[in-house]
Amino acid sequence: MISFDQAYTHVLEHTLDLGVEVVPLMQSLQRVLAEDICADRDFPPFDRATKDGIAINYSDHINTDHIFQIEGVAAAGAPQQVLSTVGNCVEVMTGAVVPQNTDTVIMYEHISITDNVAVINEKVTKGQNIHYKGSDEKAGAVLLTKGIKITAAEIGVMATVGKSYVTVKANPKITTIATGNELVEVDAVPLPHQIRKSNTITLEAALQTRAIPTNSLHLIDNKEALSKSLQTALEQNDVLLLSGGVSKGKFDFIPEVMESLGVEKVFHRVAQRPGKPFWFGVHKELKTVIFSFPGNPVSTFANFHVYFLPWLHKCWNIPVANQYIKLSGEIHIKPPLTRFIQVCTKREKGGIYAVPISENGSGDLLSLSKSNGFICLQPREKGYGSGELVPFISTK
Repeated sequence: MISFDQAYTHVLEHTLDLGVEVVPLMQSLQRVLAEDICADRDFPPFDRATKDGIAINYSDHINTDHIFQIEGVAAAGAPQQVLSTVGNCVEVMTGAVVPQNTDTVIMYEHISITDNVAVINEKVTKGQNIHYKGSDEKAGAVLLTKGIKITAAEIGVMATVGKSYVTVKANPKITTIATGNELVEVDAVPLPHQIRKSNTITLEAALQTRAIPTNSLHLIDNKEALSKSLQTALEQNDVLLLSGGVSKGKFDFIPEVMESLGVEKVFHRVAQRPGKPFWFGVHKELKTVIFSFPGNPVSTFANFHVYFLPWLHKCWNIPVANQYIKLSGEIHIKPPLTRFIQVCTKREKGGIYAVPISENGSGDLLSLSKSNGFICLQPREKGYGSGELVPFISTK
C-alpha cells in the first residue's frame, strides 16, 4: 500500500497527449480552447452611441445657446450619417454609428424636442455617451487565450470575431465499466439481492457536464467474460474508468485479468479513505490508461474527482487549480489514512466554511447529493483546528 501523495504523483506521471480537434462553434461549449482568439477588427469597430438621443458637435453647443435643428435620424445598423450644417444635430439611437462631424451624444432624458428643434436641459460634457472605436481592443489583440474553459461568454466573443469553427483540446475516448453480478439496469425492478447500477451512470453524468462523451459496459464477475470484454475496451479507448472488482473478495478479478492482458500495474491500494483498494495501471503498447475504482459509490465519486480530473487537466496542459476552504470545527485524522471527507459549504463571518455532512460510510450514495465536495486531510497527530485552511475539491 502506498501513500496518497505517492499515488497522486504516479497518476500524473502517466498522462496522454490527446491532441486537438476543430469543432463547430456551438459544439465547443464546455470544451478547452486550444488556440488564441484574436480581434479581427477594432472593438468596437466604430464610434458607437451608447444612448438614444441627439448627436452634436460640442463646439456648436458652446456657441448656439443649446438650441439645435434636427437634420435626421441615425439608426443602429445603418451606414454613418453626416451632420451637414454647423449648429444642427442628428437624432441617434443606441448602437448607431456616431454621425460624421459630431463628437457628443445627449440622451433624450436631457433634452426637449418641439417642432423638430432640440433644446438641451442639462450640463453637457464633450465626448459623453460615445463608445469609441478600438477603446475595448484593437484589431489583432488576443481576446481569449488557449487553455481556458469555453462558457457561454466565450461563445459570444468568438461569434463576434467570426469564429464559426474552433480548435479545442481533444477529448479522450472513455468507456465507463461497472462490474458485479448484483447490478441491474436503471429501469429494472431489482430482486432483494440486486441493486440498480449507479456508479457508472454518475461517472457518465460527471463527464457529460464537461462535454466528454462516453461508452458504458456492465461486466459480470467471470474471468473469461471479463478478459474478452476488457481486451476490446483496451483496444478501443484511451481511458477505462472501472467501478468494482479490485478489493480482496473472491470475485474481485480485475487486477488478475488486467495483468493477463498486458496491463502494467502502477499501484494497487492507497492509504486513503474512501477508496483504499484503488487500482491504477497502463497498457503501454495500446497507450490506454486504466483507473479502477472501488465499487462503493462514494469511493468511485471521490477518486474520480481526486485523481482522474487532475490527470485529465494535465493531459490538456491545464494547471490544476488548488482550492482551499476553512474548517467549521476541529477534525482529528489519525495515521495512516488520508481522508476525503464530504462537506457542504456555508458562508459566515465573512468567509466560506466547510461543514462535514453526516454519512453512513462509502456506500452511502445519498450523501453525495448533500455535499458540495470533499476536503482532503492528511493524517497527523495534531488535529485540524476550526478556521484552518484545508484543501477542497469541488464536485458541484
